[in-house]
Amino acid sequence: MLAVLILLLISVPLLELFVIVQVAGGLGAGQTILLLVVVSVVGAWMVRRSGLGVLNQIRTRVAQGEIPGKELVNGLLILLAGAFMLTPGFLTDAAGLIMLFPPTRKVVLSILVRRYAKRVDIAGWPGAQGSPGDPRRFGSPLDAESYTKDTDDRSN
Repeated sequence: MLAVLILLLISVPLLELFVIVQVAGGLGAGQTILLLVVVSVVGAWMVRRSGLGVLNQIRTRVAQGEIPGKELVNGLLILLAGAFMLTPGFLTDAAGLIMLFPPTRKVVLSILVRRYAKRVDIAGWPGAQGSPGDPRRFGSPLDAESYTKDTDDRSN
């Protein structure tokens, strides 16, 4: 995993520079910079709009007494898309824009759920410790007969 991360940290900026140079060769340096700024501004607006929509969905689910699992993952994907949009370059902007569109975000969400559902143990999921039907939710019951209060003479 560390090797993949190092490879990405080296290769992505190099690919971004290559694409920027190719676009600048066709459009010119000024127009390329303007295009990068416009895409970033549009992306930031879309991140804000999508993020507020997901935040409202989270509030609705919480108000109904439900755990907003998918909404939280959608929020995380929107946050990741925002980070991609802040990174200068056409490839990361494209990845960010793809994750901002709800249909493609659903595809990414389904891939993540398939991959990580068995690894995640969150309260409220069926069978998870702490779910509403789980007797372990509040820990072990208190036995009043065996409970003794420690006396503290410091309060006198």
